[in-house]
Amino acid sequence: MKDGNTMIFGDRAMNIHTPELDRKPSRDEAEAAIALLRKWAGKASDAEIAAADPAARAFLNDGYPELERSYPADFKASADYKAGLPDLQNGPASLIVGAKTQIQHVGISNFRLPIRYHTRDNGDVVLETSVTGTVSLEAEKKGINMSRIMRSFYAHAEKSFSYKVIERALEDYKRDLESFDARIQMRFSFPVRIDSLRSGLSGWQYYDIALELVDAGGVRKKIMHLDYVYSSTCPCSLELSEHARRTRGQLATPHSQRSVARISVELVGDRCLWFEDLIDIARAAVPTETQVMVKREDEQAFAELNAANPIFVEDAARSFCAKLQDDPRVGDFRVLASHQESLHSHDAVSLLTQGPTFAAESLDPKLFTTLFHVG
Repeated sequence: MKDGNTMIFGDRAMNIHTPELDRKPSRDEAEAAIALLRKWAGKASDAEIAAADPAARAFLNDGYPELERSYPADFKASADYKAGLPDLQNGPASLIVGAKTQIQHVGISNFRLPIRYHTRDNGDVVLETSVTGTVSLEAEKKGINMSRIMRSFYAHAEKSFSYKVIERALEDYKRDLESFDARIQMRFSFPVRIDSLRSGLSGWQYYDIALELVDAGGVRKKIMHLDYVYSSTCPCSLELSEHARRTRGQLATPHSQRSVARISVELVGDRCLWFEDLIDIARAAVPTETQVMVKREDEQAFAELNAANPIFVEDAARSFCAKLQDDPRVGDFRVLASHQESLHSHDAVSLLTQGPTFAAESLDPKLFTTLFHVG
């Protein structure tokens, strides 16, 4: 007796293989079968498609496999699983795109976290800090594991920061990434309580400060940057106003404007240059710092202070320079100043450097536009 492809002899059954069924389908036949399957799917219900064989469902969307769409919250990555993950950044030099040449700085910029700092006058303060960490990349290396910079930094983040702590963080990620040169920069807004000129009031002045540690060519340098905001009264405009008053009895006011100086200093020697020290140096050089709390008597005092200290942008750069030269804790330095003119539709700027650390033949095209105090 015959049952399908099986012949039954008494109580025994024997499979009969036909050449047509055993034959490997051709490519055209396979594509025709897929086309028929998709034609069926076009008219089938979602329930019918869901009930189909998963292997068949893989062909219903242009060959794209059906993937799990829910997040696997319970999935745990084993050591073997993690060891098998792709790691392109540590791939061979053959994967390098472009020229096989050294990159001086590569890393991460502006990752933020709260950092505790020592201060001269108010103990420790915790400030939100933006960190940039970079290393050099040798010509034969594809890339770096940037997360290692963050992990190295976080390992020290609970400590009160000093340059010694920054040095340890830099040494950690320089070692982890096997780099010759490295850099850390930390930016924050530093609050100082400032007294008004005459009223007896006081308020918080915030100073943009950055600490930088640079390790290049085996030489390590510690650098501090400060943005100092002040008012600049034009000396020429002041004299012209006085001339109008004296010769014609004409009331006239000199023009003055908010101005910004970015003072960058290399720290040398064993004595600490506190944040407050650099602010004091700037204020001693140019005393017309913008005010926080102001009543009428303070506003009048500020007008008198500006009249007593009129200043061109060239004067400002040289005044800061003179005070920095007098401090033995300061090595090389740079003074970048911008007087954001109220008379002109352009700014007056100056740049003064001392020593090789900050010397440069070319300037960032937007360098002076960064000297803008948001308030």
